[in-house]
Amino acid sequence: MEQHIENELLESADGQEIQTLPGKPYPLGATWDGHGVNFAVFSENAHSIELCLFKPENGERECIKVKIEEVTHHVWHVYIPGLGPGQLYGYRAHGPYDPGKGHRFNSNKLLLDPYAKAINDHVRWDHAVFGYQIGHAEEDLSFNDSDSAGFMPKSVVIDPGFDWQGDVLPNIPYHNTVIYEVHVKGFTNLWDQIPENIRGTYAAIAHPASIQYLKQLGVTAIELMPIHHFVADQHLIEKGLTNYWGYNTLGFFAPDIRYSSSREPGAQVSEFKAMVRELHKAGIEVILDVVYNHTAEGNHFGPTFSFKGLDNAAYYRLVQDNPRYYMDYTGTGNTLNVRLPNVLALIMDSLRYWITEMHVDGFRFDLAATLARTLHDTDTLSSFFNIIHQDPVISQVKLIAEPWDINEDGYMVGKFPVGWAEWNGIYRDQIRDFWRGHDIEMTAFARRFTGSPDLYQSDYRRPTASINFITAHDGFTLNDLVSFDQKHNEANGEQNQDGDDSNHSWNCGVEGPTDDTDINSLRDRQKRNFLTTLLLSQGVAMVAAGDELGKTQQGNNNAYCQDNEISWLNWANADQQLLEFTRALIGLCNAHPTFRRRRWFQDLPVTGSEVKDIMWFWPNGQQIPDEEWEGHIARTFGVYLNGQGIRCVDPDGNKITDDNFYIIFHAGDQPLDFTLPPVECGSDWRIVINTAENFVGEADQTIPSGGSLTVTDHSVVALRCLSSPGT
Repeated sequence: MEQHIENELLESADGQEIQTLPGKPYPLGATWDGHGVNFAVFSENAHSIELCLFKPENGERECIKVKIEEVTHHVWHVYIPGLGPGQLYGYRAHGPYDPGKGHRFNSNKLLLDPYAKAINDHVRWDHAVFGYQIGHAEEDLSFNDSDSAGFMPKSVVIDPGFDWQGDVLPNIPYHNTVIYEVHVKGFTNLWDQIPENIRGTYAAIAHPASIQYLKQLGVTAIELMPIHHFVADQHLIEKGLTNYWGYNTLGFFAPDIRYSSSREPGAQVSEFKAMVRELHKAGIEVILDVVYNHTAEGNHFGPTFSFKGLDNAAYYRLVQDNPRYYMDYTGTGNTLNVRLPNVLALIMDSLRYWITEMHVDGFRFDLAATLARTLHDTDTLSSFFNIIHQDPVISQVKLIAEPWDINEDGYMVGKFPVGWAEWNGIYRDQIRDFWRGHDIEMTAFARRFTGSPDLYQSDYRRPTASINFITAHDGFTLNDLVSFDQKHNEANGEQNQDGDDSNHSWNCGVEGPTDDTDINSLRDRQKRNFLTTLLLSQGVAMVAAGDELGKTQQGNNNAYCQDNEISWLNWANADQQLLEFTRALIGLCNAHPTFRRRRWFQDLPVTGSEVKDIMWFWPNGQQIPDEEWEGHIARTFGVYLNGQGIRCVDPDGNKITDDNFYIIFHAGDQPLDFTLPPVECGSDWRIVINTAENFVGEADQTIPSGGSLTVTDHSVVALRCLSSPGT
């Protein structure tokens, strides 16, 4: 069936006619040139498109409706002189409503511009935002003629001008990068050092207190959880919850107004830019967590907000022999069809926009395996990767994949192309297993510690392809990882059925908080062990915001719907000792290129010496022979890092060298005596890290080569050599 709403006269509410000109098909979106606005929107299968203009004081119904007459290569375009920044608008698309053939046009639904640079509000859930009649016997095959304009946010024309004050991107190399994963609201919403009127916003991230904290912590990049304009799911709103994490995108060009300190339409754009500018002044990069694999419109029972109404079949992956239904590789109901050129263009245009106009430094792609799918499998040579690799803008920023999706063939850790880094889920799980006393082979620990060469080296990638992490937004916090064996997600309202059951965690003897001093001491030690292992490992370390403060979510490992104290950082109860330990630890690692190598260990002697670049030792001081590696369970050992074996030069061509370090990992449950390496590896050692003593610095005591020290159970000790071999 085809529905049609009669076109109104092109006149304002006071009867004054407005002028329309043909306009241009590029760029897509709404573009203000100082004299008027060009509107351009893609739809291949629509019969006609109407541009709807709104006044800020009346969002119930458009004050002007313009039938777009010009179409170029499926792009509908019109230019209206006299319009400017702050103008609210949307679209209505006319065409067949035939879900069985993949078409869901319904001109009663106001549609957001897929290229909108700002969105003025949030969806107000109502039956009117659905293209079909809720509760009808024919389900989504029925037709809903209710007008949705009063319940929909509006797209906003913006002024792209901004004083960047000579902004220069930090361009920090991967090997010098420490990433801090943070939620815009959760980071500052409870922080009394931030003015109350801007807490939880972009402006709060840009506040001097925030920047000083990040600088003192030593991180070089913040990875913001989704800030693209997103929708809070209806079923969550009805339960008094919300979508806190934001993995439900509706606007791929629009910074979400939730995190703006101003409600003025379009102000969120300049506020976001100001945040980036101030972080760059401090030498801190901004990486965005982006969700291009699906949209907020859900499956065939989902609402009609934008793409579904503009051209459902030209945006989504539909079931081939029954296009009423959607291919769902994400668990969210739909999947964007990156096989189609207009969808690829949308994603690439969005990425370029955030780089060129918003000055961001990189992206972490949510469920990135979905973007690689061509037919039903994942393909690392798909169009998506080829286009990015060839793009002179996008290929030059940090590209980080979450290398999996929900399908059986969707776990792609180690399989992304050159130029990509990956969240290394294998690192997370195996390092967790090591410290909880689970049996893993020494070879597994050694591979993770050295940058996962088994995953990346054969593909000509470097250790920095591995984004190492212990915790992230999804799962236990670091505190909860050592305090809970089981998830406790009752607050989510799903009878604790949501969230991962495999957490690789250990509660140290008691489930949840306890007054037992021995258990609390062990938990504190374990937190330091995890952080130390993470920061000393080759690759790129990512720290989840709040872990350094002892953040707890009371055992909730899936707090996606908790926009409250469960998720927010609790600055008043921060673990100051853990914070100081973390700062000192990051500072130590940043100061020593031994822990920030660009190239792989070669397991070969350094020129002019018989000492290798890396060597592994038993507690008795004997080097572990090759034949004892296979099948041996990792519990206790030492690793020697030769500062003369970095095998890299600095930007000026000078050979990079560093001190020698010896690191003892002891996951056993009893104290143990360790003999230090022989004199060939250097002499006169001093402790620089001792997780049992909450110590990062340099101890006064000097221990000779071959000397002995007692290492506490469940702890890490790192020593620096005061003299290199032969000196």
